[in-house]
Amino acid sequence: MNKTMLAILKILDKHQEVVGSREISRQLKMHGIDLTERTVRYHLRILDERGYTEVFGKEGRRITDKGRTELKHALISDKIGFVISKIETLSYLTTLNLENMSGDIILNISYFPEDRLKDALKILKPSFSSPYVMSDKVVFERGGGVIGDVIIPEGKIGIGTVCSVTINGIFLKAGIPVTSKFGGLVEINDRKPIRFVSLISYEGSSLDPHEIFIRSKMTDVLGALKGKNGIILASFREIPVVCAEEAKRLAEKMAGRGIGGILMIGEPNKPLLEMPVRIDKAGMVIVGGLNPVSALEESGIPTESAAMSTLYEYSKLNSFKEAIKAFET
Repeated sequence: MNKTMLAILKILDKHQEVVGSREISRQLKMHGIDLTERTVRYHLRILDERGYTEVFGKEGRRITDKGRTELKHALISDKIGFVISKIETLSYLTTLNLENMSGDIILNISYFPEDRLKDALKILKPSFSSPYVMSDKVVFERGGGVIGDVIIPEGKIGIGTVCSVTINGIFLKAGIPVTSKFGGLVEINDRKPIRFVSLISYEGSSLDPHEIFIRSKMTDVLGALKGKNGIILASFREIPVVCAEEAKRLAEKMAGRGIGGILMIGEPNKPLLEMPVRIDKAGMVIVGGLNPVSALEESGIPTESAAMSTLYEYSKLNSFKEAIKAFET
């Protein structure tokens, strides 16, 4: 397995439909690989022989389950820094306009068993009315349906929640560069953030830190929701000192339009929640978009999550209450 074949598998993995060699050749250029259709077909034949792709006549190929497994595990050394690269790419592609609240934002996609729907909704409701979510806007979908370009598995309920990286994109469009440093866990005491208790660097990870914390059952979002001591998902970011005041104004504007998530913005050159900042920087703490999913996991409802899953038109999202009504009808 080489980088070219992995790039082909990545392209196929993003498509539900069969993809032809011409389209693959075109999309490979986005990966910095310039191949003719003939050369693409050569690589596809090798992938076919290994069982990573399947042929659909002259129409093209589709990735197999074996191919997805290989894509997940191959060349792990190349995936170091993958998360920070994905953050930077999706930040640039975010197009939300705060004036008319239209444009693409980033969604996390999570799944839970369909037969646990009633229990899940009871747990999710207080999550989306708390300060520990990016937004109360969500989308639900049953198994077989699609959220953005993500297919929801049969027997599952899919939920799309606003990803915190959306803030990076909004700030970038406003001319404020954001550096994502760590994904972590923040201790909450009497509804106030106290300190970070665990951190994973985005630059040194091949997996999203918040997915790791959820799987490791290290959160206590339910405790935070009850107003007691708790531990929530959050991330630590830096902005230039010269942008700090503008960042605070933008945060207020976002909150007024239904996008929260900014837990704190620190003072220039001063630590924030015990986290030091680089010179001429100010710290910023953002709540994790997967906090509601953490609450499900803590309640014994098994979940699967993929942070930063897809771009999605913000105006198509509904408030949690409205989304439930639309979903049930």
